[in-house]
Amino acid sequence: MAGGVSVHPRLMSSLMGTRLRRCSFQEPLPQLFRYNPGTKHVSMRLSRRFSGITNLLFNRRNVDELAGKRKRLRPGNVSPRREVPKDIARPPYVKSKFPAGMVSGPEVHDEKGIESMRASGRLAAQVLQYAGTLVRPGITTDDIDQAVHQMIVDNGAYPSPLGYGGFPKSVCTSVNECICHGIPDSRVLEDGDIINIDVTVYLNGHHGDTSATFFCGDVDDEARKLVQVTKECLDKAISICGPGVEYKKIGKIIQ
Repeated sequence: MAGGVSVHPRLMSSLMGTRLRRCSFQEPLPQLFRYNPGTKHVSMRLSRRFSGITNLLFNRRNVDELAGKRKRLRPGNVSPRREVPKDIARPPYVKSKFPAGMVSGPEVHDEKGIESMRASGRLAAQVLQYAGTLVRPGITTDDIDQAVHQMIVDNGAYPSPLGYGGFPKSVCTSVNECICHGIPDSRVLEDGDIINIDVTVYLNGHHGDTSATFFCGDVDDEARKLVQVTKECLDKAISICGPGVEYKKIGKIIQ
């Protein structure tokens, strides 16, 4: 049984957002993901600062610490990139090596633009809801990616993550200790896992973005508490700073 927990607007990640903001129109779009054809694994290229934090939080744990609970998360094989029909409009970053640029101030949209934003957000919410129904022990995150990809293109939209900074898939699936932007692969979801699914679609020139954390099977109290506290912290940060708050600010807010 799967349960959706924390639906919330995208928070601007200091991991990815900061790197993109530092790019000028003359610089190529940073390749944030590295693909190794030999092993079919994809790894994320982190800044020295962030990789140090990740190493401190996760990589320095002893394997014995997870004994009796679940195995440490290991990457599986990544399937080939899925195709998008040629008649579906692509975001600028898909066909260009240059970033589209970051908006420095507020944007005022006309009635047509506002309706397009609503349409993309509505589709993203529908896709996320559908993706959540797929979460169960035995399914792979690649299976979820395939289903999400198909639903998005069937509705005439482009899966925004596909090709963004080198990202090879159409949805982000972050399982257990994976912090964010997890890459769908051949790993099978296990009973007791938690998984955040991050859906973004590009429709009529606008991105619609949403995510939620789902329970896979019988999740223990510790994992449920983690999801609950995380949601409460994010909700508090958003209520204080509004959508777009960076992760690095959250620690100061909840102290």
